[in-house]
Amino acid sequence: MYDELIESGDLPLARKSVLPGTGFFLPDTLEEDLEAQQTEAALEGANVAVIADPDADGLACVALLREAYDDVQNVPEPDDDTEADDDTDEEPLEEPEPTPHTVALIPASPHDVEDALARVAEYGDEGIDIFVCDLAPDRYKYVESELDAALETADSVAWYDHHQWGDDVAQAVLDAGVELVVGDSDEECSADVVYRSLEYDFGPMYEELAAVTRDHDLWLREDSRSDDLADYAYWTDPAEYVEVVREYGVDLPDWVQEYIAERRVEKEALIEQAIGRAELREIGGYTVGITYGRCSQNEVAEAMREQGADASVIVKPAGSASIRGTDEFDRCHEVAGKVNGGGHPKAAGCKPDIYDDMLDYANHWTTRGAVTKRVILDAFRDVVAKADDDEDDDAETSDD
Repeated sequence: MYDELIESGDLPLARKSVLPGTGFFLPDTLEEDLEAQQTEAALEGANVAVIADPDADGLACVALLREAYDDVQNVPEPDDDTEADDDTDEEPLEEPEPTPHTVALIPASPHDVEDALARVAEYGDEGIDIFVCDLAPDRYKYVESELDAALETADSVAWYDHHQWGDDVAQAVLDAGVELVVGDSDEECSADVVYRSLEYDFGPMYEELAAVTRDHDLWLREDSRSDDLADYAYWTDPAEYVEVVREYGVDLPDWVQEYIAERRVEKEALIEQAIGRAELREIGGYTVGITYGRCSQNEVAEAMREQGADASVIVKPAGSASIRGTDEFDRCHEVAGKVNGGGHPKAAGCKPDIYDDMLDYANHWTTRGAVTKRVILDAFRDVVAKADDDEDDDAETSDD
């Protein structure tokens, strides 16, 4: 396949909005080989491994742990290459960090945390400490064997998170011998959990980092700097983000601000594309907004909320979807749980298991996610119907 067919950097915006990024088209085998090589390189000489979601929250956890373990900083210079790939979904893997750290960063998504655990078990030194941050398994069986292997290699395993955990999953992780701390997803982000769980006296800069990270991750939007952190974490290399916030805290330097401003021009245009496709559906007394496109989901969800949506769904070209709620609808994690996902009551994600071959993806792109939209809306209907039935049962019980 010609490179230009999968590189979306120079595509017209309308086409770029409906197609996934370049990394989506990488074969899994190639991606697995690259991940293995990068994990092996990152773990060379490391005595701590941090498996983390590479968003602002997960990377803040890495920054806190590196500070607690007195790890060296590799701060990029302003004239370093800060350009990120134009593709914002499923990007190709980045190069390993140039100087080995004693606290190694192992990026992982909620869908491949078990793979990251297996790689750390294979390439980590005996007696390594392992931390898993800002990630939650939907079922214990998904991580059981890989976690067992990690526990055999590691001296200790700690898991810090703030997502919604099933009681059975949490208990199984604890029974396996893991230190598990799960914060209240309405009050804390994962960085908060790490900040309060480590026996280390963090300075004010790190307290502020956790607070501003929380502002975006819980969608409080009371501090404008939190959008800067979220965007910078999304667009730049995870290793760069960690070292920049360790050096500058939440007040990012001018050269980073200029980079963010440049990238936001396209970001806003992609948001407008997705908002233009939005539809509102009535489901059991709730108004659900739904749209499709490569975009920043929180801003699009906010626009649909302003249009009257109690909950919003943003279907992505890569096949996944983000679900956002409001005070009126706080069962997003239940909806996501029915379609191969999970998350928080007001913020969740999923990727329905409906893609059997590339023809299904081709249909997904040309129909702007029609099948994915349908199965997620059906999940909304199931969740709302169950909630109504539960209320009726409660009412009958009280009458008795």
